[in-house]
Amino acid sequence: MKQKKMLICVCMVLLCGLSIWHFAKANPPQPQSVPAIQLVSWGTRGGLVRQTQEKLKELGYYSGTPDGIFGTRTYEAIRNFQQENGLRVDGIAGAETLERLGISVGTGTSGIGETAESNYDDDIFLLASIIHGEARGEPYEGQVAVGAVVLNRVASPNFPNSIAEVIYQPGAFDAVKDKQFYLSPNETALNAARDAINGWDPTNGALYYWNPSTATSRWIWSVPITTTIGRHVFGTK
Repeated sequence: MKQKKMLICVCMVLLCGLSIWHFAKANPPQPQSVPAIQLVSWGTRGGLVRQTQEKLKELGYYSGTPDGIFGTRTYEAIRNFQQENGLRVDGIAGAETLERLGISVGTGTSGIGETAESNYDDDIFLLASIIHGEARGEPYEGQVAVGAVVLNRVASPNFPNSIAEVIYQPGAFDAVKDKQFYLSPNETALNAARDAINGWDPTNGALYYWNPSTATSRWIWSVPITTTIGRHVFGTK
């Protein structure tokens, strides 16, 4: 009699366990809503970027066609908006900038188009553009060296942490100020950018470079010179 009762109990436990397993399989746990990464910066794309462009265009800061792709026009439009609205001028539309634009950040699931992941092709083009604007006519090694300085600044805690932010940092590069940065980079500059991103650093870690024949800044001469390539000297502090 006891054995029969025990057998019945075992069977009931097994049936209960089997029922729970089937229920769990048929009703998997649903992912919870988490705060979305609401950040519009260089290389991002998607609906949030397009919405930002539309708002900036409506306010007169963006002149292009909203396409959902963050590029030079979007970056400059955000910086101009930030500057005129008392925000931190970094060219990145984070929560505060988006809120000031009237864009609700909310919560939800964020896809790759809404995150701050950089785009390799965009980085290459940006780097090639500053190389072309600053160092065209220099030997190839010297062009790679200019790209390496940009990347060394990205890696340094004393400079912004993206290629776009380093290039657009106020007063950092004459080519941005005199608009030569906006010229289309040639194949040599593009190759130099690729070599720099792939790790070639002819400067051995330099953070600065200048042309001794044309430099007018007294401060730059306080930087110890470590390398000379073409018409540029390179150094770090």
